[in-house]
Amino acid sequence: MHYRKLGRTGLEVSVLGFGGSPLGGVFGEVDASECVRTVHAAIDAGINYFDVAPFYGLTRAESMLGRCLAGIPREKYLLSTKVGRYGADDFDFSAARVTRSVEESLERLGLETIDLLLCHDIEYASLDQIVEETLPALRQIQAAGKVRFLGVSGLPLQIFRTVLDRADLDFILSYCHYSLNDTSLESLLPRLRERGVGVINASALGMGLLTDRPLPEWHPAPPELRKAAAEAADYCRAQGVELAHLGLQFALAHPEIATTLVGIADQATLEKNLAALKFAPDPELLRNVQEILRPVHNLMWPTGRPENS
Repeated sequence: MHYRKLGRTGLEVSVLGFGGSPLGGVFGEVDASECVRTVHAAIDAGINYFDVAPFYGLTRAESMLGRCLAGIPREKYLLSTKVGRYGADDFDFSAARVTRSVEESLERLGLETIDLLLCHDIEYASLDQIVEETLPALRQIQAAGKVRFLGVSGLPLQIFRTVLDRADLDFILSYCHYSLNDTSLESLLPRLRERGVGVINASALGMGLLTDRPLPEWHPAPPELRKAAAEAADYCRAQGVELAHLGLQFALAHPEIATTLVGIADQATLEKNLAALKFAPDPELLRNVQEILRPVHNLMWPTGRPENS
């Protein structure tokens, strides 16, 4: 396993991070014993970064991860969770709610301290509130020793630019913006590097877009993006390679992205993702797939409040 520094935090995180949303049954029911075995196997393989949120499985992911980590020495792992989003349309970034949320998460996780705490999907919030109320409240919690480092997450890159201009962040979590079909996160990296802000990448496979599985109806990708991704998957399949494998290899290779989160809930998925660490992407295959995706490169869907996109 390789490790990279997360900005100025001093933390070294595994380049492959364990995305915990599937532990909450987000993608189908899970077996608790298999979840425990998988988390233990991930730590044995060198993964030291785990991410969850109250929103994932409506608190089930946090509870399951807490069960999986019980008895594991605390120095073996780093953990992030989130505040502010509690349901599909349930957002509350008030000081009172996020303060209570941290206490609830600590209890579900069975921990005394959260390593990395994120304001979750802030494009759905007033960014004035995030800067003037939410982050100051969380800094008080940090001063009390219950949280080590603070960041924000979301989809539109503009939210990070806006908050970085007005607040001090330790790290960010960006999703769907560093992948085979979208590398727009690179435009933000110089500013993050200058400020010493760590970078976590998530949804490197576009929330299932860059896989062989049929996309669910709810997926927000526009038709032309769906079509190009399907063509890329067909091409990889003809070469005897999974598009998802290539996509993960591509995302893991960027030296300025500390870690890439991948959703995991069973050992088979864990082993498949670990395999992507063993080799760099095949250059010719990568070029050909990027050429297929070139007409839709950086094409993204809108999300959150219009003023935050």
